[in-house]
Amino acid sequence: MVNSRFTNLIDLNDMSSEWWLNVVKRASDICDDPAKYAKVCDGKIMATLFYEPSTRTQMSFQTAMLRLGGTIIGFDNPATSSVAKGENLKDTTKIVSSYADIMVMRHPSEGAAKAAALTADCPIINAGDGSHLHPTQTLTDMLTLYREKGRLENLTIGLCGDLKNGRTVHSMCKALSSFKGIKFVFISTKELGMPQYIKDILMAKNCQFSEDPSLEDAIGNLDMLYMTRVQKERFASEEEYLALKDAYILDKRKLNKAKSDCIVLHPLPRVDEITMDVDDDPRAMFFKQAKYGMYVRMALIMTILENPNESRPLLTGSTYPSVACGNPNCITHKEGYLPKYFRGLGDMLECEYCDERRLGN
Repeated sequence: MVNSRFTNLIDLNDMSSEWWLNVVKRASDICDDPAKYAKVCDGKIMATLFYEPSTRTQMSFQTAMLRLGGTIIGFDNPATSSVAKGENLKDTTKIVSSYADIMVMRHPSEGAAKAAALTADCPIINAGDGSHLHPTQTLTDMLTLYREKGRLENLTIGLCGDLKNGRTVHSMCKALSSFKGIKFVFISTKELGMPQYIKDILMAKNCQFSEDPSLEDAIGNLDMLYMTRVQKERFASEEEYLALKDAYILDKRKLNKAKSDCIVLHPLPRVDEITMDVDDDPRAMFFKQAKYGMYVRMALIMTILENPNESRPLLTGSTYPSVACGNPNCITHKEGYLPKYFRGLGDMLECEYCDERRLGN
């Protein structure tokens, strides 16, 4: 087992559901009186390392720290850092973490945040690792549900669009499946369907889910519809992207078939999967959701900095030096020095960085 001496947030499921709820409830309190928290991070420094483009996540984290009275360092384009000179992930994050009290990282490779946490000198928050996980977006979604629906239980949640590559929906399924009465409806094409490892997690938790290829047929049964864009950057070719990009579009006509208290969320940015005529509908919550993201990140920063040095396991399986992860976008293929850790699942091995499965041999 490999531990970190810091309180990292790599995957929400590393923490208890009580921990998540405390963050959400604290964020709700901040929504009601943000001025009360204006100085709680006075003297603290947060580093934001964004290896791929971001608007909401990056700016909401930076604004959150500034509103808490702290300061920020970092980069939003690796081309302007030593990464452009060939510096590896370990060296970059090791150095930057020595300058900061907390570090937020987004990276295009799955498992990058966990890899960085192995050697970092401060707590790390995963702000999205490839198409793998996005735990702080899930906290944002939970706060939106908590504020707008009044509960995190007994909800039917539709997830629509690119469920294969959508790290936001992967994190949401893993987290919300811990609450009673949650039912998921996966609305997607076969090519963009939910990965099997997520379905396995839901089945292990006895969380109900179904699959429906039609948004129009499914929408009337939902308490919340979570739209996602078809992400061009996750496709191997433009032809493959163009064939699927318009598969699911929410417009006013389809939304009129939804329940009056159904809410529509989207992690943004949108391209054309939600038409502009939906924006003025009171059920459209995606702009409000983005603002909630700032408050939940304020709560998260406070929570981690209050107890930054809590030792937690990072790698719990075994090393297999001769085994390569089957996911070509796994961080282990780009950072060759990383120990290759896998969890054993019968005849299967599961990569500890990206959760990709392969037959053991």
